[in-house]
Amino acid sequence: MAAYLVVRVNVTDQNKFREYLKATPAIIAKHEGRYIARGGEMVTLEGPPETRRIVIIEFPSLEKARQFYDSSEYQDARRLREGAAVGEIIVVEGVKPA
Repeated sequence: MAAYLVVRVNVTDQNKFREYLKATPAIIAKHEGRYIARGGEMVTLEGPPETRRIVIIEFPSLEKARQFYDSSEYQDARRLREGAAVGEIIVVEGVKPA
C-alpha cells in the first residue's frame, strides 16, 4: 500500500537549502519515491495561514519511505539542510483499496 511522506518546512537560508534540493531527488527516485507536491502555490482553507514549504512524496509502501529516510545517502543529504531549514517530516499510509 502506498505511503506519503509529508514535509512542512520553514526555509531560513535559501542558498544552503538549494544544495539540499539538488541532492534529494536522485535519492528519492532510488527508493521508488515520486513527488506529488513540491512547494507549489497553496491556499489555506481553514485554520491559521500556512507559510511553510509543503512537500508530499509518494512511496510504494511505508517500509520504502522508511528505507529512504534511514538510508546513508539521505542522512548525508540531511546534513546539507542543517542550518538552512526547520520543520517536520511525517509518513502516513494511504487508504487501503476497497
